[in-house]
Amino acid sequence: MNRLVAFFATGDTIVANNLVLNLYQHINAPEARLYLSRQLFEEAVHVQFYLTLLDTYLPNDNDRADAFAAVDTIPSIRAKAEFCYKWIDSISSLTRLDTPADRRSFLLNLICFAACIEGLFFYGAFAYVYFLRSRGLLNGLASGTNWVFRDESMHMSFAFDVVDVIRAQDPTLFDDSLHTQINTMIAEAVDAETQFAHDLLNQGVAGLSPTDMRTYLEHAADRRLARLNLPPLYNSPNPFPFMDLQDVQELSNFFERRVSAYQTAIPGTVNLTEDF
Repeated sequence: MNRLVAFFATGDTIVANNLVLNLYQHINAPEARLYLSRQLFEEAVHVQFYLTLLDTYLPNDNDRADAFAAVDTIPSIRAKAEFCYKWIDSISSLTRLDTPADRRSFLLNLICFAACIEGLFFYGAFAYVYFLRSRGLLNGLASGTNWVFRDESMHMSFAFDVVDVIRAQDPTLFDDSLHTQINTMIAEAVDAETQFAHDLLNQGVAGLSPTDMRTYLEHAADRRLARLNLPPLYNSPNPFPFMDLQDVQELSNFFERRVSAYQTAIPGTVNLTEDF
């Protein structure tokens, strides 16, 4: 679990870097840039949330350092990070998208971060957390993760909306060659996350196997392809019913739990006759 939380913090930092270094400069619609600014703030909040969790789980400084060093010392985690950096670096030298090749590179970067990193790597990590919650474990982590899940789902949805705009403006980019590249990219992401599952579950977790995780990742990959109007690669079912529940808005019963989505009114008075 320590490695999982450390990767969460590292993954959100990688996403934030891509927002700043690549996406913001090429997405120039004012309303889209406003959203990207909000997303960058949310990624920073996520990192702080996971850092706070690590402080709680690992009060020893050396243990925390070891958890973060897993990005360099654990091959499966390093493979995921290298996959991310490959797509960041793919357009890091582009300052303008003047040619179809430039626009294709930008499009692949955007799809990678929406479908593979947020849509597969993060969703795979969410599945571990919600599996533990389904067994009555680490409910505090799951409660905080609910908010992260909500944010990441919106980030992914926004990126796919941008892809839709690009498709409408330049449909020639969406040819068979791009389809093949997307399939290859997603297959690489599924394989990398599966390797991570083997490392994370190698000591055995009752009720959760690397095979189940692989099946879930394939199911999630097909959902991302469907959002891109592409045929599925795997046709795998969802082995985790508890993940389907995450697509439903959570409502709170005031008589059963403390609701944190509200706050008391700000003290003071309001005079409606005052001049602005």
